[in-house]
Amino acid sequence: MGAEFVQFSLTPILIGTFAAIACALPGNFLILRRQALIGDAISHVVLPGIVVAFLLTGTVAALPMLLGAGGAALVAVVLIEAIRRVGRIEPGAAMGVVFTALFAGGVLLLEQSDTSRVHLDVEHALMGNLETLIWLRAGDGWASLADPVALAHLPDELPRMAVAAALIAALTVIFWRPLKLSTFDEGFARAIGLPVSAIGLGLVIAAAVAAVAAFDAVGSIIVIAMFICPPAAARLMTNSLARQVWLSVGFATLSAVAGYVLAGYGPLWLGFDNAVSAAGMIATVSGVILGLACLFGPHRRRVGVAAGA
Repeated sequence: MGAEFVQFSLTPILIGTFAAIACALPGNFLILRRQALIGDAISHVVLPGIVVAFLLTGTVAALPMLLGAGGAALVAVVLIEAIRRVGRIEPGAAMGVVFTALFAGGVLLLEQSDTSRVHLDVEHALMGNLETLIWLRAGDGWASLADPVALAHLPDELPRMAVAAALIAALTVIFWRPLKLSTFDEGFARAIGLPVSAIGLGLVIAAAVAAVAAFDAVGSIIVIAMFICPPAAARLMTNSLARQVWLSVGFATLSAVAGYVLAGYGPLWLGFDNAVSAAGMIATVSGVILGLACLFGPHRRRVGVAAGA
């Protein structure tokens, strides 16, 4: 039983957990800045950039993907500004049009491109490929964690997501005070000389790094859910930023672990024959956690009043 778990479940759970944490950490500050939909926007914009980067380089390595996503984000900013100025429409409407159009364009590029030799198609763009990220060389179970030969055959997505999560966690700790000041009192942050605009841009870049790193493994559904649901649920549970961040990490981890387990075993427990999408179930669990926080969170009324002010 232990060997089967290590082979078939350990690495997908770890990858999903690291992806959830990497997205939840910047999501806390995006929500507090009332920019929660930036995570949604990033997950839509990165798709055409990733596809174009793959078509140009023939690889799904992290650097080309990040450069492609950055280029797509730049195109999105230019298009939004052009539509806003030429059409004289509200910025939110311009953003919605551009993000939807870019995502649809990315889907069309995927359908017309030969991506059969890599895990890059419409289904993987939406749902990821967590179920396939297994560790077949871990035949000795937990003992494989000390076997260099077995460790050399870990799925590539695991170290990539571990590095991304560790990097974003480290940046959150290093820039904690500037992030906190610029988020809660932008005027005071400017008065003491903090580069507020640069901090905001850095936060968006961190969110983009998390989204690009997670995109191939977990797909856009989990990326969108993890940017919003764990931080929002944590916000309803506490008024302390430090506690909120820790709670969001806990909720993200719980969503990843419980979602993956329920995706594989939940239908069997209910008498069905087939498992369901791990990405879909992880996002569903995160939504359930947010729903419970909305119903029973101690600060739900205060947050609601603040949000409506």
